[in-house]
Amino acid sequence: MDDGYIKYSSHRRAGKVAETPELIALNHARTRLFDLGLVGMDGSGIGYGNVSLRSHAQQFVITASATGASRELAMDQYCLVESYSLEQNEVWCMGGLDASSESMSHGSMYASNEGIHCVMHIHSRFLFDRLLQLGTATTSSTIPYGTPAMARAVAEFAKRQSSLPALLVMAGHEEGIIACGTDVESVLALIEFTYAKERQS
Repeated sequence: MDDGYIKYSSHRRAGKVAETPELIALNHARTRLFDLGLVGMDGSGIGYGNVSLRSHAQQFVITASATGASRELAMDQYCLVESYSLEQNEVWCMGGLDASSESMSHGSMYASNEGIHCVMHIHSRFLFDRLLQLGTATTSSTIPYGTPAMARAVAEFAKRQSSLPALLVMAGHEEGIIACGTDVESVLALIEFTYAKERQS
């Protein structure tokens, strides 16, 4: 698993993301995912999983890179993605740290479906394998994480979702699953429900 490595070119300006009730809710949701082991840091020190929230138009706030080890994040561990280019593989952001390695995948979901206001990317070996067995929607197994190709693949999925929240297995991103929805609460609830249900089966 190499989720923590940024593959895009980053253009970051200094600044701090404003604390809002929605961002506080996102941060609490991330802590819940951390406690479930769905975001965090693996044994080799590589962070995995990230969460984001639409800010304005196609801008969004996302967990910064290299924050996986922290159970609870401070506001300066979030970053505002102001724009990105799939063609050039570049991200422009504002914050104290670079934006998550999966920023373009999050951004492409927001851009392709105006109903999406929250995206959560988690990791679980068990759930990944189980959802593949169940025939859950997937990206191609040949598409690696953090690439323009992955961003385009999740955008196509998001575009087709008339009913939210929704969940997608990133088949070419070992253990990776991404969920999207209209708000923090519904996306977290979908993940928790799916995780608990498959654990009991």
